[in-house]
Amino acid sequence: MTDSPPDSPTTAPTGDNARFSACFIDGAWLGGTGPLLEAVDPSTGAVGWSAPAASEQQVSDALAVAARSQPAWEQLSIEERAGVIERFAELVEQERADLAHLISAETGKPRWEAATEVNTVIGKARLAIDAYHERTPGALHIGPGELTHRALGVVAVLGPYNFPAHLPNGQILPALMAGNAVVYKPSELTPRVAVAHVELLAEAGVPPGVVNLVIGGADVGRALVAGKVDAVAFTGSVRTGRALHTALADRPEVVLALEMGGNNPLVVDDWDDLDAAVNVIARSAFISAGQRCTCTRRLYVPSGPEGDKLVDELVSLTERLTIGSPHDDPEPFAGPVITERAANLMRQRVTELADAGAEVLTGPGEVRTGTGFVEPTIVDVTGIGIADDEIFGPLLHLIRYDNFDQAVTAAGDTSYGLAAGMIGTSRDRFDQFRSAIKAGVINWNTPTTGASGRLPFGGVGASGNHRPAGWAAADFCAYPVATMSAESVSAATADIPGLRSDDGTDPESD
Repeated sequence: MTDSPPDSPTTAPTGDNARFSACFIDGAWLGGTGPLLEAVDPSTGAVGWSAPAASEQQVSDALAVAARSQPAWEQLSIEERAGVIERFAELVEQERADLAHLISAETGKPRWEAATEVNTVIGKARLAIDAYHERTPGALHIGPGELTHRALGVVAVLGPYNFPAHLPNGQILPALMAGNAVVYKPSELTPRVAVAHVELLAEAGVPPGVVNLVIGGADVGRALVAGKVDAVAFTGSVRTGRALHTALADRPEVVLALEMGGNNPLVVDDWDDLDAAVNVIARSAFISAGQRCTCTRRLYVPSGPEGDKLVDELVSLTERLTIGSPHDDPEPFAGPVITERAANLMRQRVTELADAGAEVLTGPGEVRTGTGFVEPTIVDVTGIGIADDEIFGPLLHLIRYDNFDQAVTAAGDTSYGLAAGMIGTSRDRFDQFRSAIKAGVINWNTPTTGASGRLPFGGVGASGNHRPAGWAAADFCAYPVATMSAESVSAATADIPGLRSDDGTDPESD
């Protein structure tokens, strides 16, 4: 993973701490010709990447190259494409320390969490191969017919900042496995991770033009979606997802896979281990500084002394969670949120809730100017109406309830449907909860943030359109072809009803 100098002049600084090529098109690293883009380390406020972004013309060039390069990639055997993906996993393994360092530097994640993300990037290679074979078989004979699958063509991948390697990788690899070409626009907040990611794909043997990178802001994303694409895979906010849906409203031929946020509930019924219950809640709400789309946003706890005890223990544990820089020793539990603005938005919400009569039980801590640091925060909003939206940070809304049915009804009262969870000892109660809740990920006695790569991942309602990630990612990367065939045309002939005879008489007439 060496620095690659841009092929066109830019005003970007040089140095060992960053790569300053905003585009990778047709196998070549190019300097961007768009406006200047800066990415900031949220743990220090220092600029870590500064360079001109991609221009609309460069986006158009990347799409044209992808369309031209895709057919030859699809014509390779499944085994050849799988071999490239396996080689990519091997290279990531070799470069795991450098990639983890970049993830920490751009997101502020602790080293332990960045290393975990690299593990998921490596593991996705095998998952993508296995899922392709299961969900999009090369040839499956069903009676007189045959089912095959074809690549869609050019897939645009728009990646997020919270898992800048893992989440786009979970869409890029399935797309490549199916034979598509990819044009990838990462979050403008995490460009260096994207450069390293694409560099490793190219080194693994992905042919020139099959994977292309365009780094930039919303204008680059709009240009990409407006161009000639066959599918768009997006991970991010509901607001942006809806804008994409609107932009493609008159293009039904474009497959749109949306993985958006969630206002995720966690209902506590009862427990057989108080410490374990509190552990699950804290990991559900505050891991990754609350920047997972599956993080618990609403916690329902029974009223009464037992519930009080759980809340007290949760507040105590939360106040002992260390929040710090990736370079701290010992390592912290979590780092900052992605920007100072994101931290301020969370603080603003806490202030608004307090003004409305809510009780702030702990957090959000002192402001660290120029950084995204904010402490894990618990606010008791019982009896206070709260907005059905997602604050992407370590903010947990606590609601006390009087009976389980009331809690289940309140938990399901959301336009989102990504994740939900329940803590309790009764399987019957969990079955009731699962039947009542509309969500794509429902967990029992485990964190809402837990998911398996061998299961589908996505949500319903405002959380997405069911098919964006996990095991089911293969579904939006290829289309099924149903073939009916015969060895000869005579074998497929049949009498035609109502056919007139040669002399013009009606059939069956005397």
